[in-house]
Amino acid sequence: MKWLITLLLALFLGLQYKLWFGEGSLMEVWQLRQELETQRAQNQELRGRNEALEAEVIDLKTGLEAIEERARRELGMIAEDEIFFQVVDRHRFGGQR
Repeated sequence: MKWLITLLLALFLGLQYKLWFGEGSLMEVWQLRQELETQRAQNQELRGRNEALEAEVIDLKTGLEAIEERARRELGMIAEDEIFFQVVDRHRFGGQR
């Protein structure tokens, strides 16, 4: 009888070890769920970025306003009938008020 109890106890402990630490264990499942949630959040962020880029591409293809705005912002260009004024912050460049 002691032999049977010992065998059953060893079998039980072996199964418990596999459940908690072996391949496909609860710890591994928990870790994979955490990675999945992280990946889903990253995918959502990238999906939003892609949508914004797609909207910008469509805007650039269809309208001149986006191209003009981008030329002003990134290249510092102005239209022919405009006058350019540059305002300098004195505090930023060490001047006195």
